[in-house]
Amino acid sequence: MAVGSRLAPGPRRLARRPLLLAGLAAPGLARAQPAWAPDRPVTLLHGFGPGGAADTICRILAPPLGEALGRPVVVEPRPGAGGNIASAALARAPADGHALGLLTGSHGVAAAFGRTSGFEPVDGFAWLSLFLRYAFVLVARADGPFADLGALVAAARARPGAVQYGTLGPGSSHHLTGELFSAAAGITLAQVPYRSDVAGITGVLGGELPLMLSTTVGAMGLLGDARLRGLAVTADRRSGRFPAIPTVAESGFPGFRSYTWAGLAAPAGTPAPVQAAIHAALLRALAQPAIRARLEELTDGEVEPSPPGAPTRALVAAEIESWRGLIRARSLSAD
Repeated sequence: MAVGSRLAPGPRRLARRPLLLAGLAAPGLARAQPAWAPDRPVTLLHGFGPGGAADTICRILAPPLGEALGRPVVVEPRPGAGGNIASAALARAPADGHALGLLTGSHGVAAAFGRTSGFEPVDGFAWLSLFLRYAFVLVARADGPFADLGALVAAARARPGAVQYGTLGPGSSHHLTGELFSAAAGITLAQVPYRSDVAGITGVLGGELPLMLSTTVGAMGLLGDARLRGLAVTADRRSGRFPAIPTVAESGFPGFRSYTWAGLAAPAGTPAPVQAAIHAALLRALAQPAIRARLEELTDGEVEPSPPGAPTRALVAAEIESWRGLIRARSLSAD
């Protein structure tokens, strides 16, 4: 069954496409001598707390990016409002290449719900690259009633709305991924909000709820616990870290996939030569095997940088529109 096959109108319009990002092979750009270089340290903003996934990604990327640019890159967390505080600050910053931002999949989700304020979620930025994507995993207690995804779907069909699963709350990427799966399976699940992936998984271990939908990065530290069972991952292929966990697609829902992502952006109006120079520096940073390996190991994801400008902007715009279609079809609320 294809994703969204039970939804109308336009049953296939809600199918989530993978982020088809260009690989590291951009030899002319990567080797070219940049026409611009920063004349002072570059600030790299992100919208989440210190020590979280976004912060860790930034701190892995900042040193090699700074080395490639010839100036230090200073990570500056501005947490709050689901990342929107940092996004608004980036949109208002001078468009001279000295302010960059790590934007994530939550940016697209917030835009789809219309929760961005003070900035345009697409046109307010110069999109440099979506360079990292990673998926979600549905986890349950190993001694619980759900031995596999089929058992979960059967239970949810028998008792619509009775089966609970944890998310990071209404309006989160977790929430929309859960609704995307519910749409594909023709079921209704009841979400229970948690402050973090770890808190939700701990709730599963403690018997507070039967299921948690977590990012793979959020679940990695706990998936080795024998008391947990990974029911399915939302990627289009199995996890390299946890190859025994099947994908949703191979568990009876062909074509299903859902990812979140991390990307690099600058304020709208950043000149094209500046964008090209920063993108070239990003490619040089990500071409370092140790940096790429650390990012992929951290997230259980894939490093696949997209080109700057219109191609990346189109990816973000399509992502937002895809989520908007799901929100309308399922009458979802972020409150």
